[in-house]
Amino acid sequence: MKIFNDLGFHALSTALDGLSLRQRVTGNNIANVDTPGYKAQFVKFEDQLQQALRSELDQPGLPLKTTNPGHLPFSPSPGAQFIEVGQNDNDLRNDGNNVDIDLEMTNLAETSLRYQALAQLTAGKLGLLKNIVRGGR
Repeated sequence: MKIFNDLGFHALSTALDGLSLRQRVTGNNIANVDTPGYKAQFVKFEDQLQQALRSELDQPGLPLKTTNPGHLPFSPSPGAQFIEVGQNDNDLRNDGNNVDIDLEMTNLAETSLRYQALAQLTAGKLGLLKNIVRGGR
């Protein structure tokens, strides 16, 4: 089961989670473009994830002790603790709303492209594992 607990799968999973949340937050910002007093939100995770991956490569954590060969190994994912949702405080309009629709649409397109690329990487990695399990047939 070690093949599903590798650092690559954890990184891909966390990045996909972060991008998914970013897409929802950006969609929420776009939906509230005309709401007076609404403050645009953002999702930030790339720097923290990179830092965690570097530290994991330098000093991997201790494995969880299992008492039975049938127990599945557990390795905690870099996970959601690296995904930060913040709020922009700069005002663009007199009504207190600071959503910049052009910026939000650009963020949405970029996030979609990144998500698709990571989903393809994940599918490719799983396809490779599937090929290995089948014995190359």
